[in-house]
Amino acid sequence: MSIFVVHEHHARRLHWDLRLEMDGVLKSWAIPKPLPLEPGVKRLAIMVEDHPLEYANFEGEIPPGQYGAGKVLIWDRGEYELLERSQDKIIVYFHGNKLKGKYGLINFKKDGKHWLFFKIKD
Repeated sequence: MSIFVVHEHHARRLHWDLRLEMDGVLKSWAIPKPLPLEPGVKRLAIMVEDHPLEYANFEGEIPPGQYGAGKVLIWDRGEYELLERSQDKIIVYFHGNKLKGKYGLINFKKDGKHWLFFKIKD
């Protein structure tokens, strides 16, 4: 299993950063609305730059003037099982405190950046 973390990021606009340990880094997506906890809710997820694994433990304040300035809190964390991975699709099973169960990320514009994040009914 690999680790995941969700940061609640109080930057210019409140959003959530989903980070999955993959390929030796934290693959990251910014999600502008609260994460879905029930099937049937889809959220836009914008892929952003990879972060080092150490960032999974970060909580604190990014100083004004720096990219992403604002308060960062850990909203959820845990481990996940990678069930399927291709260029345009990632299916995982989360073992977190809030994120529990099967979830999907689908690249809907085929550009590598615009994804949908949603819970899959088990």
